[in-house]
Amino acid sequence: MAKLSDAPFLKVEATKFTEVGYHGRDVDQIVRDLMDASMALTKKRQMEKLREEAKLLVEERILDILVGPSFSGTKGQRESFRGMLKEGLLENQEIEVDVPDSLGSGGKDGDGAVLAFGGDSSGMNAQAMSDLMKKLGAMGGGRGGRGGPPSEKKKMPISEAREVVLEVEIEKMLEKVDLKKEAIAAAEESGIVFIDEIDKICSSKDYSSKSADASAEGVQRDLLPLVEGTTISTKYGNVNTDYMLFIGSGAFHAVKPSDMLPELQGRLPIRVELNGLTEDDLYKILTEPEANLVVQQIELIKTEGITLTFDDDALREIAKTAAHLNRTVENIGARRLHTVMERIMEEISFKAAEMDTEDEVKVTKELVKERLQSVLTTSDLSKYIL
Repeated sequence: MAKLSDAPFLKVEATKFTEVGYHGRDVDQIVRDLMDASMALTKKRQMEKLREEAKLLVEERILDILVGPSFSGTKGQRESFRGMLKEGLLENQEIEVDVPDSLGSGGKDGDGAVLAFGGDSSGMNAQAMSDLMKKLGAMGGGRGGRGGPPSEKKKMPISEAREVVLEVEIEKMLEKVDLKKEAIAAAEESGIVFIDEIDKICSSKDYSSKSADASAEGVQRDLLPLVEGTTISTKYGNVNTDYMLFIGSGAFHAVKPSDMLPELQGRLPIRVELNGLTEDDLYKILTEPEANLVVQQIELIKTEGITLTFDDDALREIAKTAAHLNRTVENIGARRLHTVMERIMEEISFKAAEMDTEDEVKVTKELVKERLQSVLTTSDLSKYIL
């Protein structure tokens, strides 16, 4: 959904907020992580917009290096070089370009300064301090005293230099765009947060209040203002969570949705109960994805030089068995296909190295039934009762 609408998206596990002490990580970190995702998405979107314009500038920069700036030399000479450049005749010609030194003095000074100031390396202050020191380092140690990022001259073929110069030009153009403002707007208006394992921060009402997990309830209380709508301070600026979409998900085996805090239930008003996977669903999972389990097994056995094929009847039987085991043993969803497939492939994988490479191994319905017979036999427990 986030990809279709080009929206910032974050998946977070609720359990990470209960690991340390009573609260573990601060729930505000959710919004900060979402802002990082939004910033990356906004930057990528802007880079795609500017790429075509930057390509024209790259051509001019390369021509400047080859024949000098546009005001020197004859115009005809420059145009002849442009023609050769477009036809790809100069791809192996070596030129000298300014390559930004990402590990330059600015970055090192910045990191050193954070430690010297005794900043908390995991906190917000460290990030802000590091950004400040990098800016100061860039101002002092810039190229030719102009305050650009530190760079060094390198010789490389035009084919390689084109990408390097393109990145430099796009970065220069991005400086004129207010990325932070756009990223904050994207996160506030269309940000999606998916909170997984939300049932793990619930305690069952059946337990007495003494034995209930205090950390879990604390996390639920911390989530309340976030879901309701509040303003969180991030390194990009203040972010309002009023219009963000929060989706909670959990298996709810040990607890029920009604065991959540009433206030949190009220803030997550739409409840959807998912049905278990049917035999047809499991068959689709086995066949429709590009890198499905069947393709994976075929490719694995191919490394031994053996051709492996699966009959359609065999795949139907695998799906039928997986669905049956989910109903009778425990419903672990599509993960059951892994266990069933491993049982079928166990002997074939073991013997594959010794087989003749011209052999073709076919997995049939009969073979599937034979391999899974031991799994499906329900033991008679009455013989163990005295």
